[in-house]
Amino acid sequence: MESVFQNETIKAILEKYRRIWAIGHAQSVLGWDMEVNMPREGILERSVAQGELSVLSQEFLLKPDFIELVEKAKGIEDLNEYERGVVRVLDRSIRISRSFPPEFLREMSEVTSQATKAWEEAKRSDDYSKFEPWLDKIIDLAKRAADYLGYEDEPYDALLDLFEEGLTTREVEGMFDKLEKELKPLVEKIMEEGKVPSEHPLEKESYEKEQMERVNLWILEKFGYPLGTRARLDVSAHPFTTEFGIRDVRITTRYEGYDFRRTILSTVHEFGHALYELQQDERFMFSPIAGGVSLGIHESQSRFWENIVGRSMEFAGLIHPVLRENLPFMANYTPEDVYLYFNMVRPDFIRTESDVVTYNFHILLRFKLERMMLNEGVKARDLPELWNDEMESLLGIRPKSYAEGILQDIHWAHGTIGYFPTYSIGTLLAAQFYYHMKKDLNVEEHIAKADFEPIKAWLRERVHRYGSIYPPKELLKKSIGEELNPDYFIKWVKERYL
Repeated sequence: MESVFQNETIKAILEKYRRIWAIGHAQSVLGWDMEVNMPREGILERSVAQGELSVLSQEFLLKPDFIELVEKAKGIEDLNEYERGVVRVLDRSIRISRSFPPEFLREMSEVTSQATKAWEEAKRSDDYSKFEPWLDKIIDLAKRAADYLGYEDEPYDALLDLFEEGLTTREVEGMFDKLEKELKPLVEKIMEEGKVPSEHPLEKESYEKEQMERVNLWILEKFGYPLGTRARLDVSAHPFTTEFGIRDVRITTRYEGYDFRRTILSTVHEFGHALYELQQDERFMFSPIAGGVSLGIHESQSRFWENIVGRSMEFAGLIHPVLRENLPFMANYTPEDVYLYFNMVRPDFIRTESDVVTYNFHILLRFKLERMMLNEGVKARDLPELWNDEMESLLGIRPKSYAEGILQDIHWAHGTIGYFPTYSIGTLLAAQFYYHMKKDLNVEEHIAKADFEPIKAWLRERVHRYGSIYPPKELLKKSIGEELNPDYFIKWVKERYL
């Protein structure tokens, strides 16, 4: 395989970068194992190991001879696009890593590892007090992180940029202002017209884990997910995707024993993340430009598969026979039932189970609270009430437990404050990519025939093959010729639900 890296300085950088890559690879394995296999009491040693690896990675990244090479490469004019991408990604990583003292990184890793287990126990027992002290520590760490990174307008800008390069609070505010204005009346109209239901009897039908495992594996096979050779499917408390490299990508789902759309849509969603990693150019292997460029772009891929493919009438028709084969109660339901069940619209307490139309209000809620944490001195003890008030204002419902309110997401336990807006960015971009794809493909026809290769090829050509060469906004210009535009999503909602 011919290398895309020809410049000798870049080659020297990549040779040294392999150690940093290897530490990240090991951390991914440890993180995946922590969520999937590790016994609960292993958390103390695991958190220390993760903390030490974070510091070791920083040490390699900030070695003077490595930085010197990157600085030298910045002055070379005839680099190709791949080499310029390497320099851009590493220059950004060095800037961010330089901002954090090693003891801060160690503390962040240890606190978040322990907070994750505290969150799991708090959610399981619906006891917020078990997580509250850890959340205070994480809010403090987030404030310190923003100060270390520096910002122009407000601390939240610094954290947003960590997850979505170049994103600002002002841009997120503008996006949500438009969505709130346009979607609130749409939700009311959709529920009034009743083209899709607000509830469905399939929600209450029970299943055995083994039954839905077979369905999920069948769907992944149709998608062309390379189980056993380059991919896995496992079970975790909160479904996620992790990539150890271009040839080892793993997803998880969960089985709750009822409401089977949850496990199907989770699996389809995580497949979208996995596909982005699996369709990278293998010549990027071991380099900093391998992997998705940002969380917003990554989320656009998972939401494309979940919303555009998984919630389509054609997909409902495709999976109906395998559902009937594995779930006896499905003899009483048609493909149209499956479609309506997957597309219900109603305010829901749980973000991951919410419908597509109200989903962005869940993100807006978290965006508002995260800014309060950073800007207004809000403490963990104040957050449950603020959460419930905000949900009532946005969705007209009020959580009756911590588990269906503030404890539902794992993200704050992971320390990822500033992450949530990328979910809305991804949701909007999924619709935007869909309308551009429709210019080249009959998307619905391909779904109906289980012919997913043209869809995958389009995404590979327009998005996946670029890895992290370009920053997100530049990638969009190159891929579809325009910036993020919420109008596409609003159009899609109107067409699908009205």
